[in-house]
Amino acid sequence: MPDKNEELPQQNSRRDFIKNTALATAGFFIVPRFVLGGKGFIAPSDRLIVAGIGVGGKGESDIMNFYKSGKAEIAFLCDVDDRRAANSIKSFPKAKYYKDWREMLDKESKNFDAVSVSTPDHNHAAPALAAMQLGKHVYVQKPLTHDIYEARVLTQAAKRYNVVTQMGNQGASGDGVRQLMEWYDAGLIGDVHTVYCWTDRPVWPQGIPWPTQKAEVPKELNWDLWLGTAPYKDYVDKLVPFNWRGWWDYGTGALGDMGCHIIEPAFRVLNLSYATDVQASVGSVYVDEFKRGYFPESCPPSSHVILNYPKTNKTKHDVTLHWMDGGIQPERPEELGANETFGDGGNGTFFIGTKGKMMCGTYGANPKLLPISRTDHVKVKQKYPRVKGGAEGHYAQWVEACIAGKGKNEVSSPFESAGPLTESLLMANLAIRAFDIRVPKADKKGFDFPGRYIKLLWDNDNMKVTNFDAVNQFVKREYRQGYSLKV
Repeated sequence: MPDKNEELPQQNSRRDFIKNTALATAGFFIVPRFVLGGKGFIAPSDRLIVAGIGVGGKGESDIMNFYKSGKAEIAFLCDVDDRRAANSIKSFPKAKYYKDWREMLDKESKNFDAVSVSTPDHNHAAPALAAMQLGKHVYVQKPLTHDIYEARVLTQAAKRYNVVTQMGNQGASGDGVRQLMEWYDAGLIGDVHTVYCWTDRPVWPQGIPWPTQKAEVPKELNWDLWLGTAPYKDYVDKLVPFNWRGWWDYGTGALGDMGCHIIEPAFRVLNLSYATDVQASVGSVYVDEFKRGYFPESCPPSSHVILNYPKTNKTKHDVTLHWMDGGIQPERPEELGANETFGDGGNGTFFIGTKGKMMCGTYGANPKLLPISRTDHVKVKQKYPRVKGGAEGHYAQWVEACIAGKGKNEVSSPFESAGPLTESLLMANLAIRAFDIRVPKADKKGFDFPGRYIKLLWDNDNMKVTNFDAVNQFVKREYRQGYSLKV
């Protein structure tokens, strides 16, 4: 079940697009802006030359949207799966195609300006950092990274290498979150102390054992490259292209998939940053009617996580944020009518203040004051400029900011803010994963689970949990040989 913004153009539009692309690129090759150089020099058409890493599915949608800005040239494509890359190869027939991003960066780094990364979560950080170290602007799909350490590294790298960055949580560019900010700044709901965020994800298998039956690797898929930084395992059926999200080696569960869309409004409205502590409870999986399953390789089918944040310049007190997935939702507010939709139904963000309440759906869309009737007659002055095109303008915003250069144009989700947001999701996942850490009992009869039903205390400067060391193994994982995060 893809995000609504993952839908691709209709076939007729695609045929026209391919025709126009071919005509536009038949006669010349656009040289990257930085190669031409010269103070004040403007490249032909003032276009950004983009290389895509992961160009199927959402990656295809991303590079299509960059191209549709009218200011981007898709010059290089990289994907480990020829099946997934097929549409992009047809749409950009002049683009050179690679299977291994390391080879592409090594051979072609002088021939493009920017990189888009849309791979499974476990392979986000390594190519993104390598591209930034080459001086390339970077767009990375959500969540920014798989691990907390990776998120911190990319956050710092964005500043160090002076490049334009953007995470693919397009709702950050939407009008809805800006409306929420204006309502809050105007004092309409008082001081927010509690936020609830929820999703009906996962819509892929979770809480299951790793398949024991090996499957034949499709001839179009380079399985070794797909694994990338993750430990080697034999290929299993139906993991690619989507069900990897439910396995910790590759994905980050419902939190990683939807948290950047649903928690982001709270970060932006309240100016949240790093949490101080986290606790979780998770849904059980039963292998029979009496025994709970133990499947530590897989994300749980549902969870409820509570994160605490210190007060900010937008709050008078600390803020408590609840995350719920797997269909779990908070209690409906009394101000909401019995037949009125809470959030957008399956997903939502709900703010509780000292004077009132407000809510929105996925991406911060369709914001409402409560009771909903209040939304229609309360007016506040527009304070925050809107992004041209709203959420859909997220892509063109990055393209134009890259062309202008670091610090010239604002972007909605630079790594400086996307990094702390991602760390919160991954910190929540620490609490979820702590639930399944088991140790033998003293009498060696069975196991204890010391990470359950406790609050994890977070040392942000040192990036570690201080009261349950066993869970710190998930803050920074070891990469497979051949891959590194060279800071």
